Amino acid sequence: MEARQEAWRIYRESLPILAVSLAGGIFSGTVLSSDGMTAGFERFPGLLLLLPAFLATRGNVYGALGARISSGLHQGMIDPSFSWDRRLVNAVAASFINGIGISVFIAVLSWAILEVLGRESARLIELLGIMLVSGVLTSAALIFGLLALVFASYEYGLDPDNLIGPIVTTLGDIFGVVFLFVAVTVVGVAF
Repeated sequence: MEARQEAWRIYRESLPILAVSLAGGIFSGTVLSSDGMTAGFERFPGLLLLLPAFLATRGNVYGALGARISSGLHQGMIDPSFSWDRRLVNAVAASFINGIGISVFIAVLSWAILEVLGRESARLIELLGIMLVSGVLTSAALIFGLLALVFASYEYGLDPDNLIGPIVTTLGDIFGVVFLFVAVTVVGVAF
């Protein structure tokens, strides 16, 4: 295939996802600027500190999962379906554990930084609760959403490698912000 045709194919496959990514970013910003989220930032000092790390790690952890799955699809090692496959299950389990583990680490690190700096912070148990709830919910949604989109794109003849980056960052931002809002509400009621 000629280089120009290949570049045009990649552009055609990526442009719609990038447009959806833009809309997802605007939606996430709208949720973050809502009264409920603003109240959550005020009630749980330190939440704003951990937000960028939480959202960024969603893309890192699940981008790696998407790349593994895409490589497995291209090599014929993974079938594009939700059937039991040891490689797929191992990749999903590792990503889930990494996603939850990094969420806990972010909560502890944010709390510790604020303590060392002498800044106001929510209690460690509150930050841990928020990160655990949002981490588990976001991880589950990202795993199933990413698998469905990667498998569907592969089945329709699209290259998942062209779509994984925008898909993961968009889903990570949308689900991350929405489930962070849910977690703030749940922890606010519990504590």
